[in-house]
Amino acid sequence: MKDDQTMKKPEQPPSIWQKSWMKNLLTVLLFVAIFMALRPLMQGDVIEGQAPKLQLQSLNGETLDLQAMNAQGEPVLIHIWATWCPVCTFSRDGIENIAADHKVISIATQSGDDQQLLDYAAEHKMNTSLIVNDLDGAIAKQFGAKGVPADFVIAPNGNIEFVEVGVTSSIGLRLRLWWAGLQGEDK
Repeated sequence: MKDDQTMKKPEQPPSIWQKSWMKNLLTVLLFVAIFMALRPLMQGDVIEGQAPKLQLQSLNGETLDLQAMNAQGEPVLIHIWATWCPVCTFSRDGIENIAADHKVISIATQSGDDQQLLDYAAEHKMNTSLIVNDLDGAIAKQFGAKGVPADFVIAPNGNIEFVEVGVTSSIGLRLRLWWAGLQGEDK
């Protein structure tokens, strides 16, 4: 009798579809495809072209004037977020870091009264001189933002150069601000 080892057929290598790297690649591609398909729905009816005129009061009473910021020749990031938004927490620290190098107006929409926002900002070590309370959502509506977080990069010429709704990286926002700054040099 032949032993069991000689009777077994040699094992075939797994097909390409059975390899884990291929499964991972296909999963990532599927996620990207779904994200790209949903992106227009996330964007909603956001405004394009010239940014609205904004002269707002921050939580600590400073005036944040978008047109005056634009007149200084630098791009401005308008970041619309909410305290109740779990996705917004991912970008919170990145926005604070960007504000150290760029002009930022941080608009907390439908997130409670000023004291609640001040408490939230203190708890999360946020700069209250950047935060505007959009108690009823009117500013978010002015930008057409139906979802949060929503980021608008305004070039120095006052045009909205980039809009991102949903989570985005601080590196991506920095690159968009840099690019918008270049666009503003073409005045």
